[in-house]
Amino acid sequence: MARYTGPVCRICRRETAASKTGEKIKLFLKGDRCLSKKCAVERRGTAPGQKTQGKSRQKVSEYGRQLREKQKMRKYYGVHEAQFENYFREAARVPGQTGRTFLQLLERRLDNVVYRLNLASSRAQARQLVTHRHFKVNQKLVNIPSYILKPGDVVSIAERSKSSTIFQANAEAAKNRRHPEWLDFNEADLTAKMLSLPSREQIDTPVDEQLIVEFYSR
Repeated sequence: MARYTGPVCRICRRETAASKTGEKIKLFLKGDRCLSKKCAVERRGTAPGQKTQGKSRQKVSEYGRQLREKQKMRKYYGVHEAQFENYFREAARVPGQTGRTFLQLLERRLDNVVYRLNLASSRAQARQLVTHRHFKVNQKLVNIPSYILKPGDVVSIAERSKSSTIFQANAEAAKNRRHPEWLDFNEADLTAKMLSLPSREQIDTPVDEQLIVEFYSR
């Protein structure tokens, strides 16, 4: 299945409209725009294509809830369908809580780590930067966004890329944001070390992973 290339703000609006609690669901697919007043979720709380307010909603089945949660998580990390399922199968082979292991695998992707370090404004930009060979892992150039990091791995910016204005601009825009506790970031030389596997409490992904486990366990 090809990667979705349509208007990504529609995705967040759809998830927000489907939320039973009325919570605003932001998947941060457009970087800093999602944190501004221009965010479509802030401006328009209705689902895309919805013409009237107060329109009755059809009751969603349990399968529908599981499917929506799976799609939301897949789009949050920007992963293809087949690759997403492979991650679940890999997580299911590991003893322990499958949902937590599943999330840890996605969080440990190189493109996600670059985004979590605020070196990219979005995961889409992080994927592009990794593909263009701007990053090293343990002093070796890596251009695979899906590369899975392990505790102890060190991520750094390639020497030829350190003078790029894009990293300075992203760092300036994110200067008040905290880095995850499972990543140790050195602002002086722009390197980061993965300290440990992230716990569920350290992952702010707005999904119920148990619904996804139930979806694949049918």
